Amino acid sequence: MPFNKTKKYPELLEIGQYSEFNRKKVLKAIFDRDIEDNSNFKFRNKTIRPIKGEDLDLNRTFKHLITEKIEVENDETGKKYSKRIFEMDRSKRIHWIKYHIEENKKDKVEIFSVEERDLEKRKDVIRTYIYDITQKYIVVLEPQRSETDYYIITAYYLNKSYGVKQMKKKMKKKLDEVY
Repeated sequence: MPFNKTKKYPELLEIGQYSEFNRKKVLKAIFDRDIEDNSNFKFRNKTIRPIKGEDLDLNRTFKHLITEKIEVENDETGKKYSKRIFEMDRSKRIHWIKYHIEENKKDKVEIFSVEERDLEKRKDVIRTYIYDITQKYIVVLEPQRSETDYYIITAYYLNKSYGVKQMKKKMKKKLDEVY
């Protein structure tokens, strides 16, 4: 397990051989090192905080970084509901978050803010995207209302067929400055 802690961008973590319990343990150790226990986890001198919500803790943030939301249909009622499931492509890249937040990659990276609809909050919000074009990797931050800090919303690999097209669409709507 310790060899995963030495992986650097653009290497991928090797986690497929672990049980669910051990896989979470490995990923949580990297999350703790790079994010939770990192007092200097900042983007452009602004502190990055966990996702704001009812359970304001880093476990919710960790969950968003290793899972994706899917729609599932209840067999008995036929009603659809959202559920988060483990997502291998995100998880293998969790150590890339810090690398991109620190802006270590200089070429083929787009950093921009866009105003978009947050369906859960049912309102428009500003989101800041760090988009690694070469690796098709995204880190999403949301500026706090005070504009002094960020919330880390998620990070993911564009493994859906519509992913790149969706990012190009967002970039066309980018704001004049990065928030």
